[in-house]
Amino acid sequence: MRNNSNAIQALWVGIGNLSSFALGLISAAILSRYFDKTEYGTYRQILYVYHTLLVVFSGGLPRVFSYFLPRYELNQGWDIVWRVSKVLFLGGVFFSITLFSLSGIIADILKNPELSRGLKYFSPVPMFLLPTLGIEGIFSTYRKTIYIAIYNTASRLLMLMFIVLPVILFGGTYINAIYGWILVSFISLFIAVYFKRIPFLGLVNMKSGLSFKEILSYSLPLVSATIAGIAFRSANQFYISRYFGPEVFAEFSNGFMEIPFVAMITSATSTVLMPVFSKISHDKSDISQLTNMWRSALQKSAILIYPMVVFFMFYSKEVIILVYSEAYLNSSLYFSTAMVLNFFNIIIFAPLLLAFGKVKFYARLHIGLAVSAWMIGYLMVLTFNSPISIAISHVIIAICGILISLLYSARIIRVTFWNLFPIGRFTLIALHSVFSIMPVFLILRFVIPQQEEIITLLFAVVGFLIILLLTSRLVGINYLGQLKQVVNLDKVRSKR
Repeated sequence: MRNNSNAIQALWVGIGNLSSFALGLISAAILSRYFDKTEYGTYRQILYVYHTLLVVFSGGLPRVFSYFLPRYELNQGWDIVWRVSKVLFLGGVFFSITLFSLSGIIADILKNPELSRGLKYFSPVPMFLLPTLGIEGIFSTYRKTIYIAIYNTASRLLMLMFIVLPVILFGGTYINAIYGWILVSFISLFIAVYFKRIPFLGLVNMKSGLSFKEILSYSLPLVSATIAGIAFRSANQFYISRYFGPEVFAEFSNGFMEIPFVAMITSATSTVLMPVFSKISHDKSDISQLTNMWRSALQKSAILIYPMVVFFMFYSKEVIILVYSEAYLNSSLYFSTAMVLNFFNIIIFAPLLLAFGKVKFYARLHIGLAVSAWMIGYLMVLTFNSPISIAISHVIIAICGILISLLYSARIIRVTFWNLFPIGRFTLIALHSVFSIMPVFLILRFVIPQQEEIITLLFAVVGFLIILLLTSRLVGINYLGQLKQVVNLDKVRSKR
C-alpha cells in the first residue's frame, strides 16, 4: 500500500476501474433480464442523455486537479479542491433543472415518448453526482490511488444495492431503478466530500492564490474538447436510437463497447502519468524522462492488451450470450467492431498534451472528430440504412484521430512518429496472439462443438494461455515478466 512506484499507483487505479466495471456489468446483465427490450432501451437512453450532458455541465473541471495540484504545496491543495467542488455543485443544480425542463424535447428528438417521464424522475441525480467528480485527479496527484480503488468499489456496490435490488425484490420497473439512483446519489455526495478531504487531514490549510481566471483559462478549452468528445461518442448512439428504435438501440448499447480491461489499463496509466507529466513540464525537467515513461507504458500496455483483444474478437458471441443471454446475440457484431479500436487506443496522448497545456489543439482535434462523426453517420443512414455501418464509421474516425494526435505529440517532444508508435513490435504481439488462439478456436469449433458458453470460454482461455506462454520465447515476448513488472511483486514483498 505504501509503494510509490508508477506501476503500483496504476495498479490501484486499475483495481478501482475493474470493480466499477464489474459491478456496472452485473447491474446491466440483471436489468436486461428483468426489463423487456423496450423498457431496458428507455433506461439506457436515460443514461445516454445523462452522460452526454454530464460533460457540458461539469465544465472540464474534474481534469483541473491533475494539472494544478502538482504545481502547488500540499497545504494549498484543499483550497483548490473546495473551490472547484463548489462550482461543480452549482453546475449540477443547473444540470438537474435543464434535464427536467427539456425532458419532453429530448424525448421527441429520440422518438421515445416514455423517455420524457423517465428523465423527469431522473433529474435530481446530477445535482448530487457532479460534486463527486475529480476523485481520481486528487489521489493520483498525491500518490494515494488506493483510495480511488476503495471509493470506486464502495460507490458502485451502493449503486448495485439501491438500483438493482429493488427491481429484483419487488419486480419493479425502470422507474424503481431511478428511485434507487436518486437515493444512492445523495449518499455518494457525502462520501465523496469526505474522501476529497483525506489528503489534507491534519494540515494547516492555506490559500492557494489560484484564481478562477487561471482555472477557466485551462478548463474552458477542455469544456469544448469534452463536449466535442461526447458529441463524437454520442453520434452513433443518436442515429441508431432515432432511426432504428429502442430494441436495436438496446442491442447496440450492450454490444458496442471496447474491452473494459483495455480502458482500465489505459485509464489507470493516464491517471497516474498526468500529474507526473505536469510536474515535469512545470519544472522544465529533462524531456527524456517523459518520453521514456510514455514509450515504456505503451509497450507494457500492448503486451497486456493485445492478447485480450484477439481472444475476445474470436469469442465475442459466447461472451455476449453469457452476459446478456441469447436475446442479445446481435450485440456480438457491434462488440467485434468496437474492439478493432483497442489495437490503437493504447496510445495515451491526452496526459502529454494536457500536461504541456496544449488544450486548444486537444479541443480542435475533438471538434473535428465530432463533426466528422455526425456528417459521416448521417451519410451511413442515407446510403446503407444499417446500424452496423454507423458503428464501423465511428471506429475508423476514432483511429484517424489517434494517429493525428500521435503525429502532433511527436512534434511536441521532438521525436519521430515511429519512435512513439513502434508498429513492428505491436504487429508481432498481435500476430503471436492470433496464431496462439487459432488452434484452440478450430478445435473447439469443429472437434468438440456445441458446448455451453461458459465451458467453451473456460477451455478457450486455458488453451490460449498455454500456447501463448509456451511460444512466447520463440517470438521474444516475455508476458509473465511484463506482468510481474506491472504488478511490481518484488517491491511489494520487500515492503512486507
